[in-house]
Amino acid sequence: MTSYHHCMSFTVTCFLIATILLTGHSTAFQLAPSPSFATSGHRAIAGRLATRIRLSNDSSGANDAPNNTHIIFSRRDICQRSLYSLGLALAASSANSETGNAIELGIPNLLLSVEGENRAVKGMPSPTKKTSGLGFKIRSVSKVMDELQRDLMQERWDLVETYPNIFRSYVPILTAYTDSAFPTDIPTDQGLRVALRYEVGRFFASLERLKQATNRRSLDEAYVAYSDMSLHFDRYLRVGGLYTYYDDTISLEPYYEGVAESRLVYVDPKKDPALVRDLIVLREGPDKGRTGIVIGIYPDGSDTCAVKLDRFKGIREIRVVPRTWAAKRLGEQDPDDVFLIPRSS
Repeated sequence: MTSYHHCMSFTVTCFLIATILLTGHSTAFQLAPSPSFATSGHRAIAGRLATRIRLSNDSSGANDAPNNTHIIFSRRDICQRSLYSLGLALAASSANSETGNAIELGIPNLLLSVEGENRAVKGMPSPTKKTSGLGFKIRSVSKVMDELQRDLMQERWDLVETYPNIFRSYVPILTAYTDSAFPTDIPTDQGLRVALRYEVGRFFASLERLKQATNRRSLDEAYVAYSDMSLHFDRYLRVGGLYTYYDDTISLEPYYEGVAESRLVYVDPKKDPALVRDLIVLREGPDKGRTGIVIGIYPDGSDTCAVKLDRFKGIREIRVVPRTWAAKRLGEQDPDDVFLIPRSS
């Protein structure tokens, strides 16, 4: 009897599937018994397969739709939508496996493990040779830069004086990565080596200016020197393929089309421009809407400032923007995350 029941269940299932696939009309399944089904068994099966969706604008999730309008899917729709959903799930699974290079960890100051060292991020320059964990060590400079920002903005000159020697200890690592990651004579490798060496040179020239400003206790000059250090190190990471992600979005401004300026909450930068240490939101430009902190104001007459954007996938990008683009945020804000880094001593 058991095998007989299994056989009958299989037959009924096949019959139902064939009915769903072959039915050419769009008679909808109803939750209530329908006279279009001859037997009570058919009505029971129809009730179990019925799907009824109500549209609702109620944010609480209530099922009451405007004007009690119901959307009832036909049998063919149910099957097609189920198969379509399955296809989307498989496609999403495939896409996730292909784009799994962008690594996001829920820790401050992301440092990739050595095992993930030579994993290429799509869209970024990819080292042609293994670098034996050099990228891991270079990314650790980001943490040192965060600690320097914290100490400089708190005017701990005694601590700021110690950083030049710390950064100089990374010279062999930066040089080794430049030569080992792009070692061939092909034009792309040659161009990348030149670009990386340039950024290293500018980084340490800015470090020297920071040292001199520290000796004079000139805070504004120190901020500008630190801003240049941050900018050139950010460029080194980008050119060297050491970013943990790649964002191919050209501009965020199209997302704000049709949004009234009154809905964007910030202080008018023309009346009250942001200063160093102010938490800001970019109100114009390709990074419109992104938040960060002002780390330096350039006194060269360009009326620009350096902004350290908030952390995303372990990276804090640096932007040099017109001061009118950087507007102070309103309301209670969390402090910049560098001020949450504990001191080791």
